[in-house]
Amino acid sequence: MDHSLHAKYGLKRVVNASGRMSILGVSAPTDTVMEAMRIGGQSYVEIADLVDKAGDYIARILGSEAAVVVNSASSGIALSVAGIVTEGQRRRSDRLHQEPIAKNEIILFKGHNVQYGAPVETMVYLGGGKVVEVGYANEGRKEHIEEAINERTAAILYVKSHHCVQKNMISVEEAAEVARAHGIPLIVDAAAEEDIQKYVKYGDLAIYSGSKAIEGPTSGIVGGKRQYVEWVKAQLHGIGRSMKVGKETTFGLLQALDEYMVKEDKSAQEKAALEELKTLSSLPGIDVAIVQDEAGRAIFRGRVKVDEQAAGISAKAMNDQLREGEIAVYTRDYGVRQGYFDIDPRSLAGDDLQVIITRIQQIAGGK
Repeated sequence: MDHSLHAKYGLKRVVNASGRMSILGVSAPTDTVMEAMRIGGQSYVEIADLVDKAGDYIARILGSEAAVVVNSASSGIALSVAGIVTEGQRRRSDRLHQEPIAKNEIILFKGHNVQYGAPVETMVYLGGGKVVEVGYANEGRKEHIEEAINERTAAILYVKSHHCVQKNMISVEEAAEVARAHGIPLIVDAAAEEDIQKYVKYGDLAIYSGSKAIEGPTSGIVGGKRQYVEWVKAQLHGIGRSMKVGKETTFGLLQALDEYMVKEDKSAQEKAALEELKTLSSLPGIDVAIVQDEAGRAIFRGRVKVDEQAAGISAKAMNDQLREGEIAVYTRDYGVRQGYFDIDPRSLAGDDLQVIITRIQQIAGGK
């Protein structure tokens, strides 16, 4: 890997064992995706035409009626909410936040109102919605949604994410049943999900990241029913103007989608590669196991458990030292307070895994 740009700008080399995280730039697109961005970026095109044609191309891949490229899954939430509360009306869209909208309540499970780098509720309010939290942090049932529905309800927002509470939560299929029974649109935020054809079957609008599973440039996709997508498109001349997508990004995303649909499943090889981490189990107080993703995706990670008494260091302190070293090693660190962190193999390349093993050995040895 060429680190000349890092040196030029005084940036650290980063080993990304945290997965597809926005704080590290999410993913590394292929050479062919970057070439599509170069060609697209160096050509002129009618942007309105590109928005429509790219959307139709993506909709065919998703199996939805329509789609639109946005600059991130985050803006996908804001623009979807804005589209639905304004019903795509030009004046309402232009004057969002200036004039009150009576029908603006967005029903959201308490266990889905997560912080993913920004709070879900912040994006809802940015889109002119008002969050109505239902259920509890550890329980979300059909009745919780139904009891909150009234004449001010604009939509139901269902967040499918590893960040969310998983236990005692109804499935997206069940949420769709409630939405249909009451004639209310369902927005599904499926930003990091790998099955990009599933959620448009249940959501009237489904939101995906273009840069996570798809490994395209920083971008997002909103797909779904044509009426609702057209309402979202109307926002591109309102709040969406500050979230616009460059032509090079659109061409890169289209190429990445083509590649994603024929991409081989590497989960078995990634799982096998993690076996190397097990050498760390010979260190005092360190135990390594291989675990599957908590949201049920075909993703396997190495879980490094640290017994503070035996190791002489806590999982949190070890994780901090990994991140703050000369080479910054970022793990998936949601469990440090429970005594473990995970190594996600998907973004590792070259000698990254060996760097991680060596650093953990040095830290555990007090070096």
